[in-house]
Amino acid sequence: MQKLGLVEFVSVDGVMQGLAGPEAGFPYGGWGNDYPLVFPDGSATGPTSETTAYLFGRRTYEDMSAFWPSQPDDNPMAAHLNATRKYVVSATLTDTSWDPTTIIRDEVVASVSALKRQGDGAIVVLGSGQLARTLLAADLVDTVTLFIHPLLLGTGAALFGDLPQQRRLRLESHAVSELGTLVLTYAFVS
Repeated sequence: MQKLGLVEFVSVDGVMQGLAGPEAGFPYGGWGNDYPLVFPDGSATGPTSETTAYLFGRRTYEDMSAFWPSQPDDNPMAAHLNATRKYVVSATLTDTSWDPTTIIRDEVVASVSALKRQGDGAIVVLGSGQLARTLLAADLVDTVTLFIHPLLLGTGAALFGDLPQQRRLRLESHAVSELGTLVLTYAFVS
């Protein structure tokens, strides 16, 4: 069975909106560009070999598909994203030119549950706040990796909304970038 992990970039006050740019009308869009993820040992974060598929909400997919296919394969993130199977949840999307991509049109919880039962590895949700909250509420998420940037935004879409029940987490790993971004990976405790 595949694990399902969320990977979210947030400010200290929990805002996830506007990481890459101001296109969606968020007044502080693009704040993530000021925080390159380089660590004291010189490494940078990137995809892991366990990631066998990516899952996106429509807006995140459209933003990512407009950027990553034109990036060179010597960028490890571009090479991995472009080659790896992608799923996008959307009732309206028709263009999936970023191959290989499959559209999930309805019954999101049932469809994602079925995906988790196919093979080994990990399905990773990047951003996609509304989808992330749906999957959390349905108890489908196995891990959450938070990139907590040293920044207070004060406004914008919060990652976690109201969840139907309290959930306990266990810290699996942690790191700190040279600019103070915390990278925390948690697993859900049954």
